[in-house]
Amino acid sequence: MKTIIEVIIILTIIIIIFYNFLIDKQNAEEFIFSSSNELILNTTNSTTYTNQADISTSTEKIKIYIIGQVKSNGVIELDYGSRIEDAIILAGGTTDIADLSKVNLAYLLEDGQKIYIPSIYDIDTSTQYVSFDNGENIIENSELTSSNSNKKININKATISDLTSISGIGEATAQKIIDYRTKNGNFKSIEDLKEITGIGEKKFEKIKDYIDIK
Repeated sequence: MKTIIEVIIILTIIIIIFYNFLIDKQNAEEFIFSSSNELILNTTNSTTYTNQADISTSTEKIKIYIIGQVKSNGVIELDYGSRIEDAIILAGGTTDIADLSKVNLAYLLEDGQKIYIPSIYDIDTSTQYVSFDNGENIIENSELTSSNSNKKININKATISDLTSISGIGEATAQKIIDYRTKNGNFKSIEDLKEITGIGEKKFEKIKDYIDIK
């Protein structure tokens, strides 16, 4: 009888141990599953946040100052890559006396530029239609732009006056070109201009057809 009781006790202990083992295993699996899900969730959220940051920084904005014959004069914000036509639309359109024949509506804008939309009564040929807020002139007038469109400027010999006759180069940039040339010698290619601070790929593309080195 005593042996039977001992066997029953031993079996009971074994069953209890086995049961506890199963419970512990299940809890461990639930913990691992929960932790994995949390890790995946955190990773997903982190990725989403990163992507959203990338999106927000890739949507670059510029600000320009538009005056003259538009319905709303003032500073406006545009998407990077906008043109004068887009600025006019955002400024409420033109007035009835605006003269758009003097303005290149497809001109690509940059941050900090000032746009003047002339009227049909403007007779001053020195009007700066597009300029930077620091006074660097971009387009003086349509006659100047067209007269220089077929003329190439030798950047190894050009004066400030010669360089500023190129649409896209103002006095500040012209002086940098001359200073660079004085310090480093003649340009060996027009691409060397991109070594100058302020002349990036975008500006170089605008002026490359109007310059040479000989």
